[in-house]
Amino acid sequence: MAEPVEQLGIFLHLARASELRRRPMISDRLLILAGSIAAEMNLDAVAAYCRHQVLQHNPHHLVRRWSNLAEALGNQDFQYHRARLQRRYPFEKAEQMLDSLGIQVANERNAYFSDLEYAAAILGTTPAALNEQFGKSS
Repeated sequence: MAEPVEQLGIFLHLARASELRRRPMISDRLLILAGSIAAEMNLDAVAAYCRHQVLQHNPHHLVRRWSNLAEALGNQDFQYHRARLQRRYPFEKAEQMLDSLGIQVANERNAYFSDLEYAAAILGTTPAALNEQFGKSS
């Protein structure tokens, strides 16, 4: 199994590509997966960004029930939703999807100082901007 930061990077890339292709429903699904991984990695600002983006597209999404994704991870309803998304977008399929888009991420993370900096770059922002808008992250 891939490292969490590799999984995070792949799902963030796919979410961004879906957003650019004007496919918000797919982007939201991928952001939930990415945000969940970010929450598990204690990248709270990245997780908050993902949650925020989902709620921008769909204010009635399940994630509105929790103030953050770390809190949602402890809930059975969210875990069920996440498991369904993981079955729909298993990591191997996500890798293939990314490859089909021509996005190469091999050793991409090594070019960044931290996991936060890496995630922020994929999202087209900076760690400072994420921290300013969504709070401190590891």
